[in-house]
Amino acid sequence: MNKTTVIISSPVDTYSGYGARSRDFISALIKERPEWDVRLLSQRWGNTRFNYLKDHNDTELGKLIIQGVKQKPDVWIQITVPNEFQRVGSYNIGVTAGIETTVCDPSWLEGVNRMDLTLTSANHGKIVFGANTFDKMDGQKKKIGEIKLERPIEVLFEGVNLDKYKRVTLDSNSELVSTLNSIKESFCFLVVGHWLQGDFKEDRKNIGGTIERFLVAFKNKHVKPALILKTQAANSSIMDKSAILKKIDEIRKAVGGENLPNIYLLHGELSDEEVNMLYNHNKVKAMVSLTKGEGFGRPLLEFTTTGKPIIASAWSGHTDFLRKDLNLLVGGKLDTIHPSAQIKNMLLGESKWFTADEAQSLTAYKEVYKHYKRYALNGKKQTGVTKKYFSFEAMQKELGSILTKYTPKFVKEVDLKLPQPKSIGLTNNIKIG
Repeated sequence: MNKTTVIISSPVDTYSGYGARSRDFISALIKERPEWDVRLLSQRWGNTRFNYLKDHNDTELGKLIIQGVKQKPDVWIQITVPNEFQRVGSYNIGVTAGIETTVCDPSWLEGVNRMDLTLTSANHGKIVFGANTFDKMDGQKKKIGEIKLERPIEVLFEGVNLDKYKRVTLDSNSELVSTLNSIKESFCFLVVGHWLQGDFKEDRKNIGGTIERFLVAFKNKHVKPALILKTQAANSSIMDKSAILKKIDEIRKAVGGENLPNIYLLHGELSDEEVNMLYNHNKVKAMVSLTKGEGFGRPLLEFTTTGKPIIASAWSGHTDFLRKDLNLLVGGKLDTIHPSAQIKNMLLGESKWFTADEAQSLTAYKEVYKHYKRYALNGKKQTGVTKKYFSFEAMQKELGSILTKYTPKFVKEVDLKLPQPKSIGLTNNIKIG
């Protein structure tokens, strides 16, 4: 019996969020559909570097990579942003983290409509895709129809690998652990995320605003916590690190005062094992993300495995898994995206995203620091929620259910080799009629 042929185009070999999503999705698909013949097309993802599979000795996925499409596959899967979706197979699936704002570009809806099925990471993305409608214009700018969601879209969350992200004994020989041990403060807030484009407090992850609120919350205090910032902008270069340090210094000057809490920068790439050690280090007490919008928020889900408190914006993708009764979800309002943060076909000028309330943000910082045991207890309960509902295994099961619901059965043409008739002594001159 010939297998169903599947080609997955994705940034599987890159150090990126989409790369991590690709590896998890592919591994889950292979486990859930072992009867499928899966092959991989490795794509780039912005300026992020390649060779993740080689660096992590992942030969199982590496051996599935092909150089091109020689014939039409039964199933074609693309893991990318929707405006890049193309129909290549007999059945076509798009996989995307979705969108971090209130409006998607029309080209994204057109991409979703090119596919037979789209899987997005959170309910936020599904709602935005379904809520947006645009006028379709001809060359003379006359309306000839509407662009709206016409194809099925389902939520497939990004399940956390509990074999990778878990409580561990820290490696005393690790350079990272040694660096963290050298921090003089015993209580550190952790902020993780790329420092993306945008003026002060206008970048999507709101790294600048998150730092500023921390400094204001604890300035002039006799005993102060620290903040560990794991970030970079474009890459892991020395120039990039210098630019980040300059931004931090500018924020410190804007806050003012000589008695400000310390900020420690971790710049560049970390392995998955190092990230897990960072999350679980005893000086890291809580994670903070005053983000303006997330398609999902992988680091937040990963951090829930530690049982430590989380402070996060009360909007967008991560609210699927961060229970409001177990985490400090900061309220706020929706604001139009600042011109400095806008990106063509992605972050649109007419779209909105979240601005965390500054007073609530200050209170959240102070509450976790002052009443840590109370919030740590809730953090442990959140770990139970994550393990039960948002693990890799739960994601794999959900993927299987979705595939069973939507994908057709592929009937293969086979050559029938019928046996030759045997002679039984009949003559060849028999006449009928």
